[in-house]
Amino acid sequence: MKKTAFITGATSGIGQATALLLGQNGFRIIATGRRQERLVELKNELEKYTEIHTLNFDVRDQKAVLKAIESLPKDWENIDLLVNNAGNAHGLASIENGNMEDWEAMIDINVKGLLYVSQPIIEKMVAQKAGHIINIGSVAGKEAYPNGNVYCASKHAVDALNSSMRMDLNKYGIKVSQVAPGLVETEFSLVRFKGDEDRSKTVYEGFDALKAEDIADLILFMATRPAHVNLADVLVFPTAQASSTMVNKS
Repeated sequence: MKKTAFITGATSGIGQATALLLGQNGFRIIATGRRQERLVELKNELEKYTEIHTLNFDVRDQKAVLKAIESLPKDWENIDLLVNNAGNAHGLASIENGNMEDWEAMIDINVKGLLYVSQPIIEKMVAQKAGHIINIGSVAGKEAYPNGNVYCASKHAVDALNSSMRMDLNKYGIKVSQVAPGLVETEFSLVRFKGDEDRSKTVYEGFDALKAEDIADLILFMATRPAHVNLADVLVFPTAQASSTMVNKS
């Protein structure tokens, strides 16, 4: 019987790549996201390989999250794998020049959104006494960098939640893991720089950045280890990157 994976932020980047790769490798997919038209496109693509169910909601909206999860058909209720991927960065400014709306968006999506999705699914996993949660963190959750302030704080929160979730859920046999990527070439910088394509492209120029497919490949590997193996926390960089602020662009 195929395992069921629930993936947030599946309409682009790492989430989309993960949904496609897991679907092509034996998982049923529950794909979630804000952009309904992209969910339709993903469904049309994945139906060639596996069963897929889509849920359209914004992780910031707790009521919408709960309503969507409660709407799952009975044969989709048992979730084996949760990939908490939804998250983003808004702005890149020194703390004294920060935008309060940007701060709220990052905290609401990266921290509160993760919790809103996780709690009802954890309830299901506890009842099953089985499951695997993979949280998508960031190198920004391991070290701070100039102008990253609130984004770094939100990803440090994910790092802490990952560790404490693993402790709290240990008694139920539930695995909890984190992937903490460095520079991945997705829509991340386009969102951070509010649609400025020229500025977002410069982030990835001069070196080979990670691709969304690289992270999806790692997630598949983590999710298919034997029951007694948990890759609890994986920091992954492109070869050219040594830290948040050190990238060899030669």
